[in-house]
Amino acid sequence: MGDLFLVRHGETEWSRSGRHTGWTDVPLTEHGRDEARRLVPLVRSQRIGAAFVSPLGRARETARLIGVGDARVDADLREWDYGGYEGVTTADIHRTRPGWFLFTDGVAPGPPEHPGESPRQVGARADRVLAKVGAALAGTEGVLLVAHGHFLRVLTARRLGLPATHGALFLLATGTLCQLGTEHDRPVVAGWNLRPDP
Repeated sequence: MGDLFLVRHGETEWSRSGRHTGWTDVPLTEHGRDEARRLVPLVRSQRIGAAFVSPLGRARETARLIGVGDARVDADLREWDYGGYEGVTTADIHRTRPGWFLFTDGVAPGPPEHPGESPRQVGARADRVLAKVGAALAGTEGVLLVAHGHFLRVLTARRLGLPATHGALFLLATGTLCQLGTEHDRPVVAGWNLRPDP
């Protein structure tokens, strides 16, 4: 069975400052581009049979920089819709909603075109992605997903058979590679927040 490889896009100005970045298409910083370029040897060392990428520019540029510019775009890989919390930091949210936690509390409603998503809704999207790549994972080559931090954390939880809210357990840095493999035919975390040695 093939492994599932996850790449979180490189740093953006908003990820650096902690602003929730769902649909806003903030570009990579130069540091974010460097983070992506440094992943090339790690990605090339894996047997990847298929690659998929979020439609957002920061993920697509990351995919190109790591050498999978031909990755198939999949709208289900987009980041969590933060609704009314788009562009807002957790510290700012806590000023009016102390104790708020994304993975259990969800987000404030946003505009009609971006109403926000609950953890359950993000989990449902992650399940759709996993169903789409399931046949490819049945072979010996891996599948690579290039997407976003919170979404990939939820996807990891779902791959491991956990509720979407357990995505909170998987802190994911920008510009890193993660590997979900199997042991005795059960999904496991085989590598997390991997970067090449400096």
